[in-house]
Amino acid sequence: MVTSAAELPWGSVLAPGRGLVYDVLGRVAPDLGRQLHEHGMGSHGMVPVGHGAPVFPKARRARGKYAAGGAGVVEFGSPVPEVVHALGEGLARRELLDWGGVALRVTGVEVVSPPSCASGRVRLRTATPVVMKGSGQDENGDRVTRQAWLLPSEPEWAEYFQNNLVRKAETLGLDPGVELESVTWIGAKRSFRVGGGAKPGAPVEAELSGPPETLRALWSWGLGQANAAGFGWVQS
Repeated sequence: MVTSAAELPWGSVLAPGRGLVYDVLGRVAPDLGRQLHEHGMGSHGMVPVGHGAPVFPKARRARGKYAAGGAGVVEFGSPVPEVVHALGEGLARRELLDWGGVALRVTGVEVVSPPSCASGRVRLRTATPVVMKGSGQDENGDRVTRQAWLLPSEPEWAEYFQNNLVRKAETLGLDPGVELESVTWIGAKRSFRVGGGAKPGAPVEAELSGPPETLRALWSWGLGQANAAGFGWVQS
């Protein structure tokens, strides 16, 4: 893709992606899009779709701005083949993507396969913040907030992250024997506004172990919560 815009508004770095996904699915595979939007998949009702932010490697950087300009790429993904096929077909039909009021001209669509993960161990680094919501309880076990966003350095984070991995595997009918072995890098905290409010988190590099098929699915879906909103997108 290419754009003549010099920057993306911070409020539009991630927010347009979810609506674009459902718009594409609504045109190419309306029944599938409706199912995901209204019910999700499996007993947990999760939506196995993720995306990243548009990236423009040669754009001129400016302090405090999300730089755009020239050639770039925006990635979408899913561990469900039907979703991948529909997104690929729908995006290939478009000449322009409206990304929060910024016009991105589509110059090509490429399908990227996940790594083999044959060793049963992989390091995944995210390009966007991983968001996790904890219990919201204080030291006495009383719930004090519903907006208990966790950072990777906080005590509950690893537990809730692990539970999310298992729920994703169960949603897809895959072996849930996946484990968070370690967090090998934590990036800077950042919040992005999507939907009704901002979600804070931090990009991470996590070492996971488990069945190769499950690890490949996580690579295609993303890490943590709110992947359909662009959070936890894994670098390809």
